[in-house]
Amino acid sequence: MVVAFSGHAAPKGAGSSPSKTIVALNRALRLRKSNEFQRVVQQGRSLTSQLLILAWLPNDVGRLRIGFVVSKRISKQAVERNYIKRLLSEAIRPVLDSLPTGWDIAFRARNQAIAADVHMFRQDITTLLYRAGLLAAR
Repeated sequence: MVVAFSGHAAPKGAGSSPSKTIVALNRALRLRKSNEFQRVVQQGRSLTSQLLILAWLPNDVGRLRIGFVVSKRISKQAVERNYIKRLLSEAIRPVLDSLPTGWDIAFRARNQAIAADVHMFRQDITTLLYRAGLLAAR
């Protein structure tokens, strides 16, 4: 199940028109609590790229959970931080079916993420997941 957001919530200059639709991850697929994110980041393995930091850890829930972190260092405006999270959510959607269950995955945005678009995020996410061994070979 996916939830649609209309594009008019995008920050100024984000290049989004009201006709575009960005799809958010299902609530059951998301990491939502602070302690869940901390556990993944502190106890899990991690990889970095130009735009993102990937951290992953097996979970006891038996299902895949994904979370996105965009700190105030990236942007002081919540609108811009939330827009980046929606772009990340849209970027990971094509590979969701290929990811194994039983993992907690956290993506943290780096400073360069403020200027990225969904295609750049999609490429970065796919590359990181392959490098982590969470996706099968291309």
